[in-house]
Amino acid sequence: MELKDFADIEKATKRSRREFSRLGLGLIFVVCIMIYTALGLGVTGTQGIMLVVASMIGGYMAMNIGANDVANNVGPAVGSRAISMAGAIVIAAIFEMAGALIAGGDVVSTIRSGIINPDAITDSNRFIWLMTAALLAGALWLNFATAVGAPVSTTHSIVGAVLGAGIAAGGMQAANWGTLGGIAASWIISPVLGGAIAAAFLFWIKRAITYKPDMIAAAQRTVPILIGLMAFAFATYLILKGLNKIWKVDVITASVIGAAIGIVVYFLMAKYVAGRTHSLENTKASINTLFTVPLICAAALLSFAHGANDVANAVGPLAAIADTVVHAQVAQKASIPLWVMMVGAIGISLGLSLYGPKLIRTVGSEITELDQMRAFCIAMSAAVTVIVASQLGLPVSSTHIALGGVFGVGFLREFIKTNYSKMLDDIKEHHPGEDRAVVESFLDRFREADVDEKQAMLKQLKARTAQADLSKRERKQMRKVYRHELVKRSAVFKIAAAWIITVPASALMAAMIYFMIFGIVHA
Repeated sequence: MELKDFADIEKATKRSRREFSRLGLGLIFVVCIMIYTALGLGVTGTQGIMLVVASMIGGYMAMNIGANDVANNVGPAVGSRAISMAGAIVIAAIFEMAGALIAGGDVVSTIRSGIINPDAITDSNRFIWLMTAALLAGALWLNFATAVGAPVSTTHSIVGAVLGAGIAAGGMQAANWGTLGGIAASWIISPVLGGAIAAAFLFWIKRAITYKPDMIAAAQRTVPILIGLMAFAFATYLILKGLNKIWKVDVITASVIGAAIGIVVYFLMAKYVAGRTHSLENTKASINTLFTVPLICAAALLSFAHGANDVANAVGPLAAIADTVVHAQVAQKASIPLWVMMVGAIGISLGLSLYGPKLIRTVGSEITELDQMRAFCIAMSAAVTVIVASQLGLPVSSTHIALGGVFGVGFLREFIKTNYSKMLDDIKEHHPGEDRAVVESFLDRFREADVDEKQAMLKQLKARTAQADLSKRERKQMRKVYRHELVKRSAVFKIAAAWIITVPASALMAAMIYFMIFGIVHA
């Protein structure tokens, strides 16, 4: 056996050790939940056993939410190299847990999002089986999606699972089909809105900063405005969505408070940028560094809001089961005990730490190339889209918004590249046939001009009728060079397919699991 073979064996052994370590830590967490619920709550009987099982599944579900969904909050920041993978995981874990425990709320709907008619399922045993099946199916689907590297909506996963188990328990009349229509609409609304807003912000940055000859002066004018808008958007977003469980305010009040915070941040950033720009070079890479700290703050705030809102996806069914066991009846609303909230908060953080890096890399670098400016636009779109959609009453998914933002930024870059290649073609086709040096000189001046000057140069050039001395083959080859795909198509198709089948797949799995539980209990 050669030395190279020993090295390969050593690498494989290290990978196996890491996998077993992650699996072991996850199992320890689930076993601790089992011990606490079995011995600490004092529940007995069949329903007590089901509560122990459901609490273990709830912990498993929470870990899968952390592994899959949190990547959307920190992936762009990691992909743009604004923060390291380890730093992102630490920040996200802390703020996810803080959001869940501080603002996660104390009451949750027992029938997730009104997807099931509670009058159709009044038997407490059937209700417990239904919710247990929904928890396990949602967790298994998230686990599968994480394994194949597809970021999916955890809300859609658990909604689909509750739907499938509910139909299995109460028949087709148990489903609220009107709610399902809104969920289906969000498949289109969320990514389109997120992509359009992210692309709009990136186009603004390009027009206002990176297309200017003096990018330093342009950044001094524009960056404080952008960061101030970001502060306004995130403050409003957190007040409306992150703190709505503990502080109820209307959108006007939240917007006024957000605007005040945004104005303060604008003046602070104006001073900061003025001081920083003296030491910066007039390059895009230097301007990118101005967005690093705002990106880190955005990742933390998005994680806090996610923990506050999406913890119910992990612990909602578990809280419903616990409430049903304690009160021996099915209730419309259930209080969330502290131990249930801890299961969700710790599970999300643990899942992120153990299995989150794979999806973080997918979101941050495997769909399209991101820098700090592009990542900033994605973070902005996440906050702005949720605010706009919630006020319009549109159902949206934070996962779909974030991924839509990534797609929007990538496809805008493709459009700009294609458009620029057409401009170069126009220049060479309409330039009067001077020698190569004259053409290159014109192209150099064109590249250095700002947007308005470029348009004026093209307009003057197109007024001439002479054609460039280029063959058809040369023009075709030139277009092919610039027709470069900046968004990985296979990733787009894989993620879109996963989005479409999330609800039906989790529903089918939940129905099957419900019938298995029903068969075991009545065997």
